[in-house]
Amino acid sequence: MKRILMIAVALLPLMLMAQARIGIVNSQNIFELMPEKAAAEAQLKAMSEKYHAEYELLRGEFDKKYADYQTVAADASMPETIKERRVQELQESDKKMREFERRAADDLTARRTALTQPITDKIQAAIRAAGEQGGFDLVFDTAVTPVAYTGPNTVDITPMVKSILGL
Repeated sequence: MKRILMIAVALLPLMLMAQARIGIVNSQNIFELMPEKAAAEAQLKAMSEKYHAEYELLRGEFDKKYADYQTVAADASMPETIKERRVQELQESDKKMREFERRAADDLTARRTALTQPITDKIQAAIRAAGEQGGFDLVFDTAVTPVAYTGPNTVDITPMVKSILGL
């Protein structure tokens, strides 16, 4: 009797797993189809172009200072104090460009997150809704977690999610 009970207890998790409904979804595929994505990309592109234009202005200033420095450095009669000041100006200009690049990249990253997070949240809500509607116990996102194998009982709920989102 104990042996039968032990076997039943050992097989219980396997029986429960056999009843689990598992779905997969590709959220990246859905994200690419979202109409909000195009608007977000347009905003990011416009912002990036403004940063690029400003960087080009800084680069132009640096190039002008560098050309001035080369002229001063080639003049043997120019006092060392003036040459040193021109070197300092170049270093400050270079530092200003690097700082601008860093801050621009940080701003673009923050803006990208602010624009894409609502889209991602909307997709996640649709995935949860599809999972609940389909009675799934687990849903794996193949865009985030690669799945090496899916059996014949695994259901791709990507079409369900697209339908919920009206895509």
